[in-house]
Amino acid sequence: MSIEILPNAVPRGRRQPANVAFTRAELDQILNVYGFFVASGDWKDYAIDMLKDVAVFSIFRRASEAPLYRIEKNPKLARKQGAYAVISMSGQVLKRGQDLPQVLRIFDRQKLKLAD
Repeated sequence: MSIEILPNAVPRGRRQPANVAFTRAELDQILNVYGFFVASGDWKDYAIDMLKDVAVFSIFRRASEAPLYRIEKNPKLARKQGAYAVISMSGQVLKRGQDLPQVLRIFDRQKLKLAD
């Protein structure tokens, strides 16, 4: 009796890792900030990518451009640098930390500029 193993089969007992995703509470916090800037006319579009090791919320001025900002959730960095990061268009990390509301405060400066 021979056993044939399919090339793409996952051995029993091993599950493929699920993609990283934002929770409902995290999305609410991000969309609150996003909604403020949409209402002011600065941001027009967004995209959400859920990959195996990172979840990304990309913010666009226009749909045809590169994202202005990326809000990333990377659980592997949670104990080191913090799971959340705001990254600019040039790839510079603007803010990183454990607490999403604290990381999103980077946009408070821009809110103050819009109020002037």
